[in-house]
Amino acid sequence: MSTSRPKEKRRYKMPSPSAALTDRVIMEHIDEGSRVLDLGCGDGLLLSELRRIKSAEILGVEMSRRAMIQCMTAGVPVIQADLDLGLEDFPSQSFDFAVLSQTLQQVRHPHVILEEMLRVANRALVVVPNFGHWRVRWNQLLWGRAPVSSSERYQWYNTPNLHLMSMPDFRDLVDVVEGRIVKELAIIRGRAVEQAWAANVRADSAVYILERKSADAHAPLP
Repeated sequence: MSTSRPKEKRRYKMPSPSAALTDRVIMEHIDEGSRVLDLGCGDGLLLSELRRIKSAEILGVEMSRRAMIQCMTAGVPVIQADLDLGLEDFPSQSFDFAVLSQTLQQVRHPHVILEEMLRVANRALVVVPNFGHWRVRWNQLLWGRAPVSSSERYQWYNTPNLHLMSMPDFRDLVDVVEGRIVKELAIIRGRAVEQAWAANVRADSAVYILERKSADAHAPLP
């Protein structure tokens, strides 16, 4: 009889914020009629809604052939590209917003894709998991087990997550790429909270709105 199940219960699995929540938060911060680039756009649902509700000019970038077909079926313009190869085909400042949701930790060089986002767009919206959550720390201290995704498909040895970061780690990265955090929203128990206390301990993930340090002043965010 296998003993793996009781041990498996000791491993904390990082919950991913619902797509509906992050899509809503992202949409709230994108202006009407904006040009939007969604990197790793999946089935294109966010872009489709941005076009329908915000009259946005949209373009998706996706690696998965299946997801591309879903985009095309929904009438969402999409191109196939590997984010690890950069965004050199996109001219500078060709978009108002570049979106990267739950993908930064999966690319080989997070600083490169973040720099590229701030080059091709006026603002970047990034959703990242927070491995500084207290349950991750407790799990490692008590059981010595590595955190994994909430998805049953992945374990530590086959997870697509290459980089485990906390909220302070991400803030440091923004400095490295000479970016500026316009807004930080901690995702805590299914809610997006601005200026949350002890956010790095309580948040499962976070949404960031970024711009270049040298960028001209933009209109205040809602």
